[in-house]
Parts: sequence; C-alpha cells; structure tokens
Amino acid sequence: MTSPEWLESWTADDGGARVRTLFAASFGDDGGEVGTWSAPGRVNLIGEHTDYNAGLALPVALPHRTWVALRPRTDDVVRLASAQAPGQTWETRLADVAPGATTGWGAYVAGVAWALREAGHDVPGFDAVVDSCVPFGAGLSSSAALECAVAVALDAVAGLGLADDDAGRAALAGACVRAENEIAGAPTGGMDQAASLRCTAGHALLLDCRPGLTPLESATPVPFDLTAAGLTLLVVDTRAEHALVDGQYARRRASCERAAEVLGVASLRDVAPEDLDDALARLDAEPDAEVLRARVRHVVSEIDRTARFADLVRRGRITEVGPLMNDSHASLRDDYEVSARELDLVVDTALAAGALGARMTGGGFGGSAIALVRSADVDGVVAAVDGAFTEAGLTAPGFLLAPPSEPAR
Repeated sequence: MTSPEWLESWTADDGGARVRTLFAASFGDDGGEVGTWSAPGRVNLIGEHTDYNAGLALPVALPHRTWVALRPRTDDVVRLASAQAPGQTWETRLADVAPGATTGWGAYVAGVAWALREAGHDVPGFDAVVDSCVPFGAGLSSSAALECAVAVALDAVAGLGLADDDAGRAALAGACVRAENEIAGAPTGGMDQAASLRCTAGHALLLDCRPGLTPLESATPVPFDLTAAGLTLLVVDTRAEHALVDGQYARRRASCERAAEVLGVASLRDVAPEDLDDALARLDAEPDAEVLRARVRHVVSEIDRTARFADLVRRGRITEVGPLMNDSHASLRDDYEVSARELDLVVDTALAAGALGARMTGGGFGGSAIALVRSADVDGVVAAVDGAFTEAGLTAPGFLLAPPSEPAR
C-alpha cells in the first residue's frame, strides 16, 4: 500500500512567488505595478445547504489559499492566465460581461469586477494570473477563494477601502456572490464567500444568513481552539469531483423555495424546530410531498444543530459536538440526498477508527468529508480511510489539516 497523500498549503512567500513568476511569463513585466493577493478555501463544520434558506452555518477558513497577481489597465480589458490552464489566456472586456453572456472559468473573475461596477465602484480592466493549493472540485470552495482573492485585489488597486473593515468585507462578499450566481451561473448561497473574506485565525464564523441583518449581526466569530482541546480537524478529499452547475444543487434550492411558499413563510428559517411536525403535515397534499418533507426536515434540523454546535463550542465543550456532526451527515445523506459512496465511506471508516464525529462538507455529490479526531489518533484514522478506499477499488483520497486560518488579504 502506498503512503497516504497529504495536500499541503503554501507559505505566503511561496504563493506570492508562484504567481509573480507566472505573471511575468504570461504578460511580461513592463514596469507596471503588479501586486499579489490571496484568499482561503473554507471547510464548513456544520450548517449545510442552510445559507440559501436564511439559516445558520459555521465555517472556518483553510490554510490552503488561491493566489492572484494582478496589474490594473487603463482600459476595460480583462486578460487572465492560470497555472491550472497552462498556455491558455482568457480575455474579455468588462463592458461585455453580463448574465448569460460570459463563459469559462474567467466568469468567476470578471464577474467580481462586474458586480463591483454594478454597486457603483469604479473598477478598471486588469491583467491577472492565478495559482492555487485549494483542491479543485473538492467541496472546499475553490471558486469562492478565487472570487475573494480577486475582490481584495480590485479593492486595493481601485482604492475602494472595503477590505479595511468587516462591513466592507461583507460588501465584497456580496459582490462575489453576485459574480457566482449571475455571471458564473452557480446558484449557491453566501456562506463560502463570507467565510473566505470574514473568518479569522483561531475562530469559526457563525453566519446568520437572514436578509436585512447588519454585518455585525450576520457574522459572529466563535473561538475554536482545537489545539487546547487536543483535537485535530481532518479533511478528506475523496477525489469524487462535484459540480454545482449541473442542476442538482439548483433543484434542491428550488424545492426549498417551493416548500417555503406552500408553508407561507419567507424562508425555511421561519419554521421553528418545535413546529417541524406541523409543517411536514401541511406538505402532505403536494404531489411531491415526500421530497418536500425530506428537504424541509433536513434544513430545519440542520439549522438547529448548527446553533447547538456553536453553543457547545462557546462553552468549551468541543469534544461533545461529534453526535451533531454524525446526525448532520445522516440528514444530508437520507433527507437531502447529496452524499456519495465515497463520502459515506470516509464517515463510516473514520468513526470506526475513533473519530469523535464526521460528516460530509460542502455542497455534496462528491467532494470532501471532515472528521474531528483526537490529535493522537490522526495517523490511525488516516490509515484506516486510505486503506478502505484501496479495498473498495476507489481512487486514493487526499488528506489535509484544517486549523482555523486567516481571511483574504
């Protein structure tokens, strides 16, 4: 058996050097000012598919980041290159960026500039290159890391000052969400972008996604000191690649919106846990009642689990959150139907090997799972999961550690 593969993060010096070198090779160095920025991927501790239901989520920023080197232009042309697409250049004019009109990976980048312009900010064209150690397609929000790195870059070169405080970062996160939803065409919620821009080192971020909240009300840092508790957050990239633009995600979101309409509420956040049974009974007359009931049961129970998880962490009882993680995974697997064979295998194997709790993380249909593990047990859990994948004839997974890390900078 080969050794497990660890997916390491880059240092700031290494990440910056990579994109500066790629920039010079792609666009040359004409003496113009080239800056570097980066933003993290995220892993969600709990609170999945709740953000677009105005619910709660509890992400942390990863040490794994996407790096951007960017130089502003005097026109509205955008030229992009990526280490993940060698030899290719993506180009457009900002005047041509519009919903339904922009395709390819560059839509995530140009979409941020478009959204900032839509918000009234004077954003120039630019040349930019990208490199990343956030695993792609792993459910760790590589797209939001890209958007948020570009957002802080454009904020700096345009002198907007939004990245200087949390309220401004919330506005940048909103622009990134518009880019992903309206230009890239992925109907996600706002959890990923908020995490990448607003998380802080050593903390999880309790996000309240109800509309109309102030930035202070919508995001609360929660100290998450794993080291003091003798714990490690292990992430397993199953290599079962997922995509949020294939229709599955959109169908889940549409079901939630229709259920809310039937129940006469603005969002499923308005269904209290104690009223869940009554709400489920009111869906019985719908032609797709079984599906609607399952989706509602997941969302309402997941929001409640997230609140209880955050409360335990605040009270220093991190070792007690495992059952909430396990219940979250079961709900995502059975009621929301977004798990996959590989994700279930990670969860079952990690728990059998001694993990305190485990669950899929991210949108699902593949991607990554997480396990909360006593630090002394990490190697044993990793070996067990790696061996289980080999025995099942699956592609070997990748492993990474997720200490709560810094936001986009």
